[in-house]
Amino acid sequence: MKKKIVLTIGGLLLLIAVLAGIKALQISKMIKAGSQFVPPPEPVTTAKVLSGSWETVLPAVGSLTAVQGVTIAAELPGKVVEIAFTPGARVQKGDLLLRQDTSSEDAQLPGAEASLILASSNLSRAKSLIAEALISQSHLDTAQANFQQAQAGVENLRSQIAKKTIRAPFSGRLGIRLVNLGQSLREGDAIVSLQTLSPIYVDFQLPQQYLNQVRQGLPVRVTADGLSDRQLSGKITAINPQVNAATRSIGVQATLQNEEELLRPGMFVSVEVLLPKLQTVLSIPTTAVLHAPFGDSVFIVEEKQTKDSKKHLALRQQFIRLGEKRGDFVNVLSGLTAGESVVSTGVFKFRNGQAVVVDNSLAPEFRLDPQPENN
Repeated sequence: MKKKIVLTIGGLLLLIAVLAGIKALQISKMIKAGSQFVPPPEPVTTAKVLSGSWETVLPAVGSLTAVQGVTIAAELPGKVVEIAFTPGARVQKGDLLLRQDTSSEDAQLPGAEASLILASSNLSRAKSLIAEALISQSHLDTAQANFQQAQAGVENLRSQIAKKTIRAPFSGRLGIRLVNLGQSLREGDAIVSLQTLSPIYVDFQLPQQYLNQVRQGLPVRVTADGLSDRQLSGKITAINPQVNAATRSIGVQATLQNEEELLRPGMFVSVEVLLPKLQTVLSIPTTAVLHAPFGDSVFIVEEKQTKDSKKHLALRQQFIRLGEKRGDFVNVLSGLTAGESVVSTGVFKFRNGQAVVVDNSLAPEFRLDPQPENN
């Protein structure tokens, strides 16, 4: 019985030893195969480091103001008897906008004009009589004063009638009507807004360090929300001689032609001042940059040679210093040279020294002025 147990235990130990040997042999083969395994090259999209010239621009945020813009208001109290304008319409200088009740002035004007005629006749008669020394100087002075008083009375009535006959002070576009027929207006009550829309001013601020680069006549480009891809051009027409002590910035005003009236006073716009000097840049797509806390880098695609003299493409991580971004590109200040190939998309999934193969069949198009499709 004991002999059977010993034989059984011995057999089990032998079986375990055989299985352990087989497993060890399998593991050693796997380790050897793993050490000799070379992962297949990863497909990448690439882009060349481009050398070119960019416009030197000074970006700013501005707001639009009318060259001429007022809210037309009543100068004298009176009831509205005629509204002669259409809200939102264009008007020319001198066009009738509104009439107030002038019946009282109209009734007084003929009597005042008659008094003026009489005073004028008396003055003429007094001048002829004093030439013959038939009246004293005081009579002439009285006639002169009566004439001037009558003349002032007529001019006062005509002035009141003119002030109650409200006309456009300049050409422009009207806003929303703020009065109704029959409404009694007080002095200063608003009637309608009148704005000259072309040309139009854009006011913006620039940091004081650009003061020596900005001058009158420099071109500007303006874009605004709601204008799609439209850009309007203009020129700097005024520079504030005083620097803002709170912001250390200078006020600049440019004038834009606005024939289509796409821009309106009060709008927020983006402004670019175009400087005459072009800047030479090295540019790469912004998607080629791997951002990290320790610095920005790119993967350069280089040709490497293996131990068996075979050539293949591999990645080399290169740290760079970035400058201005423009469209789909970013300016590289240091770290790259023109003509080098860099990985253009998906840079977060690559590593230094990784074997790759270039496949640009699905590479996106990079542009300085991207126009996203409206999907």
